[in-house]
Amino acid sequence: MSKIETVLGPIAVTDIGFCLMHEHIVVSNWSMRQNFEDWFNPDTEIPKAIDELSKAKAKGVDTIVDLTPINLGRDIDIIRRVAEKTGVNVIAATGFYWNEEPWMSGWSATQLAEFMIRDIEVGIHGTSSKAGIIKCATDHPGVTEINRKLLEAAAITHKHTGVPISTHTCVHNQSGLAQQDVFEEMGVDLSRVVIGHCGDTDDIDYLQAILNRGSYIGMDRFGLDSILPTDKRVQVIAALCQQGHAGKMVVSHDACSHIDFFSDQQMIEQFAPNWNFCHIPEDVLPALKKEGVSDTQVNQMMVGNPADIFSNHQSYG
Repeated sequence: MSKIETVLGPIAVTDIGFCLMHEHIVVSNWSMRQNFEDWFNPDTEIPKAIDELSKAKAKGVDTIVDLTPINLGRDIDIIRRVAEKTGVNVIAATGFYWNEEPWMSGWSATQLAEFMIRDIEVGIHGTSSKAGIIKCATDHPGVTEINRKLLEAAAITHKHTGVPISTHTCVHNQSGLAQQDVFEEMGVDLSRVVIGHCGDTDDIDYLQAILNRGSYIGMDRFGLDSILPTDKRVQVIAALCQQGHAGKMVVSHDACSHIDFFSDQQMIEQFAPNWNFCHIPEDVLPALKKEGVSDTQVNQMMVGNPADIFSNHQSYG
């Protein structure tokens, strides 16, 4: 039976259950945290994260995939504490975000991959928690020289470990297709890749182009209505289900209990009041069913597809 690593140890893939495939518990920059004690308050934020994930558990969420990469402040100690207190399976990621940081220039893709492989095979930050997925990202600059290196490092890591890849993209430059180009050049089986943030667009042709190459698409920003309103996101999923693509979509929020991209956390609640771990079970799934998405299709997207993504865990070598 296939196993998948959670931050508290391996579980059977069949025990993943209802899974949100693209979420974050805490996003908080390590450099700022190390230099300014008031940048992040663990006494406030950890209980908040426990409360929010406990509410999701009560709504039927069994597992979340925390796709916080190394250089966005991934904190394995906090992730472990939240998992222990809530009973939610949490699958952690390795990998690097898209930002072109100066230190990245002097490291090769192979060298960067060695660190990610260590996260997967040995453990994260001296703990027994092993990464179960690889995160990489391409944003508005597109596939630059450094970004290509990061994508190649993700591909090398994937081919060595067999762990799936999940991405961040910008739909405005259709970078999901560019990511697939790089992965294909590197010999990655595109069916082991989730192209993320595809729910930010209602361009069905773009989404079909990704699907036609075999990858999963992440309809994973529910709650960020300023990018695309919930009703349009629901309509896109319903249309793709009608075309037979329920077996290639995963649905989540890309939500964060805490994120330091904004100086005012209350502003986030005003800007995106539904951007939380409960929005899908409370609001989105009923809306999908009203649009004609069947219970079988919902179960496929929320349970079956995550299990399939984490199955076939074997390296190419």
